[in-house]
Amino acid sequence: MRKFIQRALNKLEKLDRERIHQLIYDIAVENERLELVLNSMNDGVLVADENHRLVLHNKPVERLLPLNLADPGEGFIWELIADPHIAVFVERTLLEQESIMDQEFAIDAGGLTRILSCSVMPLVRNGTVQGNILRVEDISEKRNREARLRRAESLASLTTLAAGVAHEIKNPLGSIGIHIQLIQRALAAEGIRESASVQGNLHVINEEIERLNKIVVDFLFAVRPMDVTLEYGDLNRLLQELLDFVDVELEEAGISIETDLAGELPELLLDDKYLKHALLNIVKNAISAMPEGGTLRLDTRLRGDEVVLRVIDNGVGMSDQVLEKIFEPYFTTKDFGSGIGLTLVYKVLREHNAEISVVSQEGKGTTFTITFRVPQKEQHLLDWHEEADA
Repeated sequence: MRKFIQRALNKLEKLDRERIHQLIYDIAVENERLELVLNSMNDGVLVADENHRLVLHNKPVERLLPLNLADPGEGFIWELIADPHIAVFVERTLLEQESIMDQEFAIDAGGLTRILSCSVMPLVRNGTVQGNILRVEDISEKRNREARLRRAESLASLTTLAAGVAHEIKNPLGSIGIHIQLIQRALAAEGIRESASVQGNLHVINEEIERLNKIVVDFLFAVRPMDVTLEYGDLNRLLQELLDFVDVELEEAGISIETDLAGELPELLLDDKYLKHALLNIVKNAISAMPEGGTLRLDTRLRGDEVVLRVIDNGVGMSDQVLEKIFEPYFTTKDFGSGIGLTLVYKVLREHNAEISVVSQEGKGTTFTITFRVPQKEQHLLDWHEEADA
């Protein structure tokens, strides 16, 4: 079709009124088809001319990117992008005349975090660069699927290894603890002069045994099947009870609490004990991430048939390398951590048929986003009398 239009344009002076009218109609149809194709894509597209001015964009890019299109012809293309990180990336790439593929950015979209992949490519015609194309793809679900797969594999490896090792360690620890107690009693009964010093050393040994025993218990908790009892409950109430429980610890750490809990959330299928344990792990991680104090924010909202919970801190944040591994068994950045706290979180949430994702920036903080599905208590059945009347 385009070749036909080009040939017709070359002979425009020889065309009569009717053929010109047909040519304009064909061009309009071709443009409409192009617009339909662009707007039917999942990816967003912004096209800039050689002067970096916007000349074309599709509807999906308005959904994916925060844009200011009130007067698109006046500024450079990067000035139309409201997200500062993406705007700087586009400006630098275009001014340096580079082509960059699949640069990832995390943006806040109405309280939810999305991962966008942005690519800048030259717009070439007859071997000459006549502008640039910015392609934007939402890869949030793709990254979530990859993360779920890695976590499932990690959990499987945890189950295989820890189930045997934990039992082998727990029994000797118990035996050692009993014999330490017997030694302490014997020393006390004999009235040995050095008893106080020896008792102090034995006390330290007992503390270390207790710490090791707690790690083993956590491992066993992680690998054993969970006896989860899901009952209809109020997520906001559970969160308030959790905050009341850690209130003193937060106050001592110099951490203030902000909450924005949506009113009239639908009831969810929850196991209060296990879910509180999982959320407590996340809160304690947030406390550790704010050694100089800070703000911990919890908010809930209803999104379609899902309830979204976010736990946000403004602590030290995590690097991309750490972020990729936080749900892996045995991985920890703490001096005395077991490395299975977030693995347990993932396991508990999986039992609740919930999804968890994490976004973090070093020096700015971390956001845990947990998505629960709203159970369908009732099904609306169309009455056959109503159907007949229709």
